[in-house]
Amino acid sequence: MTKAIRVHKPGPPSCMKWEELDVPDPKKGEVRIRNSAVGLNFIDTYHRKGLYPIPTPFTPGMEGAGMVEAVGRGVKNVKIGDRVTYASEPMGSYAEMRLFPADRVMKIPDGISDEQAASMMLKGMTAAMLLRRIYRPAKGDTVLIHAAAGGVGLILVQWAKHLGATVIGTVGSAAKGRLVRAHGCDHVIDYSKQDFVERVKKITKGEGVPVVYDGVGKDTYPGSLDCIRRTGMWITFGNASGPVPPVAPLTLMQKGSLIMTRPMLNHYIVTPDELTKMARELFDVVKSGAVRIEVNQHYALKDAAKAHRDLESRKTTGSTVLVP
Repeated sequence: MTKAIRVHKPGPPSCMKWEELDVPDPKKGEVRIRNSAVGLNFIDTYHRKGLYPIPTPFTPGMEGAGMVEAVGRGVKNVKIGDRVTYASEPMGSYAEMRLFPADRVMKIPDGISDEQAASMMLKGMTAAMLLRRIYRPAKGDTVLIHAAAGGVGLILVQWAKHLGATVIGTVGSAAKGRLVRAHGCDHVIDYSKQDFVERVKKITKGEGVPVVYDGVGKDTYPGSLDCIRRTGMWITFGNASGPVPPVAPLTLMQKGSLIMTRPMLNHYIVTPDELTKMARELFDVVKSGAVRIEVNQHYALKDAAKAHRDLESRKTTGSTVLVP
């Protein structure tokens, strides 16, 4: 038996319950992991609320790190005692112990802590997808990153700077503005006090940016479209403020033949080779020092409800871990 957060009916943070859960021995191709740290992500709140419907009951959580306690038949890539990390499906990381497909776990490299690994895999591979697979900023590009002080945003800021881009970042407070500046953001827009469209136009001398990385959703639409230069790209990858309403293709044409995409990380790491390549890109950029993974908040796993409330009220910055 182990302890885990369970959701029996979607709802507010209080719907998450700390319960006992049976974890059997791993089957063929599986490993059993004792989590030492669990990452907190906005997608966890979408699952909890039912925005992304999941059959109940379920254990939330999309990333974690820990030690391999047992391996099933046929597992060759890891062994008992290895430090490993994982992200994406199958969900269920909000647990002291869990099963996971062996071909979806990655050994944690030396120089990266369990906490860093647990807090960066989903967010970091999302950043890799955005910057290395969908729109690769060229040296000299000016890019707009919404929610720049958030978990994905802070990684995007640093990685985009490493690639040679000039970074414009939106934040919701002066404190968050100081944080993103300290991580390399060139132009900070506090959207609680400034019109981000006007500021982007001024910074780019009226041209607009070639790409907007938008994890906010409803609150930054349609403003994001007005920040993009002719034939540019709007990447809407999150719903922190709520889902974006339907967008008519004609609107994209009228705004300058814009390209819109709504990517999902799972579609970019379907095969073990795709997963391994993207994870290694993330590990390499973190180990190089170009991207710093800083865990700014810690909560006991049993207090996941408080962590969700703080995340949704935008009280957190950067990465957060839940500690079993």
